[in-house]
Amino acid sequence: MSSRLNPYISFSGDAQQAMEFYKSVFGGTLTLNTFGEFNVPDVPDPDKIMHGMLENDGGLTLMGADTPPGMEHSPGNNIAVSLSGEDAGELRGYWEKLSGGGSVSVPLEKQMWGDEFGMCVDQFGIAWMVNITQPQAT
Repeated sequence: MSSRLNPYISFSGDAQQAMEFYKSVFGGTLTLNTFGEFNVPDVPDPDKIMHGMLENDGGLTLMGADTPPGMEHSPGNNIAVSLSGEDAGELRGYWEKLSGGGSVSVPLEKQMWGDEFGMCVDQFGIAWMVNITQPQAT
């Protein structure tokens, strides 16, 4: 899979309803994962969405999730740009350039879902999420 660039929207507890609405608009396949599925500790509502992805046959991709506990939800500032894929070298290179001169809120490192993931805000105030998909064991 080549690298993908798409918007990632944070919601205030209604990610499932929003993502289902966008599916009704754009069609496609919607995948939703809850905080409970990943056994995230100290989550007040494990049924909230930790990650959602809508992909349609036309190549549109939209990702979204409920804002995690402890993070502020700021309408108007609740969108980030997501970079994801399997090319670790390419994605790490993007990460280094994007995070350089900016601020890192989540270091690029292995996460509970098995991928490498990081979040940063670049020097221009744009939020970025980088996810390096790890090969599945066969």
